[in-house]
Amino acid sequence: MATEQPAQSRPLGPTGPTVSTLGLGSWHTWDRMTFDEAVALVRRAVDAGVTLFDVAYYNMGPHPDDSPTDLIWSRAMREAGIAREEYVFSGKLWLWDYPKQNFTSQLVESLDRVGIEKADTAVIGDYATIDIPAVVTDVAEQVAAGRLGSWGTNNWPIADFLAARDFAAAEGLPLPTFVQLKYGIARRTVAEGPFYGALFRSGQLALQASDTFEGGVLAGKKNTVRQIGADPGGIRELIREAADEVVRVAGEFGATPAQLGIAFCLTNPAVANVLFGVSRMEQLDENLGALELYARHGAEIREAVDHLWIDRDRVNPDGRWTFPAA
Repeated sequence: MATEQPAQSRPLGPTGPTVSTLGLGSWHTWDRMTFDEAVALVRRAVDAGVTLFDVAYYNMGPHPDDSPTDLIWSRAMREAGIAREEYVFSGKLWLWDYPKQNFTSQLVESLDRVGIEKADTAVIGDYATIDIPAVVTDVAEQVAAGRLGSWGTNNWPIADFLAARDFAAAEGLPLPTFVQLKYGIARRTVAEGPFYGALFRSGQLALQASDTFEGGVLAGKKNTVRQIGADPGGIRELIREAADEVVRVAGEFGATPAQLGIAFCLTNPAVANVLFGVSRMEQLDENLGALELYARHGAEIREAVDHLWIDRDRVNPDGRWTFPAA
């Protein structure tokens, strides 16, 4: 790409904060590089307009490894001289051990670890069977206490999301402003189909795209052996088989597969931002190049990858990301 486009901003839902269209953060992002590399990377990101950082304390559920990645990030931000008002902090609130570990205890610990007083927003997830009124009420208590600005959910089935939203509305509590979904070239049905699609199209909700590269499979590393997140619908091998075609289509635009994946997401007006993790400066610079690709070829890209919609017919009516019943 000839010139660099600065990361633009979009609202994270009707009452959420304004966020950069690119966001940094994923499981183990900051502990996959040296500290000096982390400092340089966050400085470069903010200078390029990337101001949303998705930061979590990974200490329960499928990742009880007490990872120091959030501590590394906070030290790097201070060392890079990035002031609190220069970025949007997006945290995580887990449901694995809820309500034993309620949101007050989680937020107090998480915020104390990174040395800030408030999360601008937070994602509730990963999903588990929960008492929805209790969760929504707990979120409202965090907002009232000044520990949290707004909230969204992570890969919730649509029926449960609607139940949470409707309870919040009936009780006069803060509504969820966004949902974080697995979304990209291969996985689209939950976001674009009959599940969340109507909410997005009406402007009532924003979409935060995550797992866009399928753990690197769709970013030019189809045989990666790194740990990857959940595989709803059991379609990862089908996605792996499509990886070479993604490379081919990207080449038609003079782009990398990662750039194509990000640019595709941005063609959906409901997408507030695309989350990704990087471990090298070169990866960040490559992903920044997706902004120009989107600006030049957005409409063409969506058409060019339509045949790569892998989960088109592989989601049950309840939106739980599984194969349809036989």
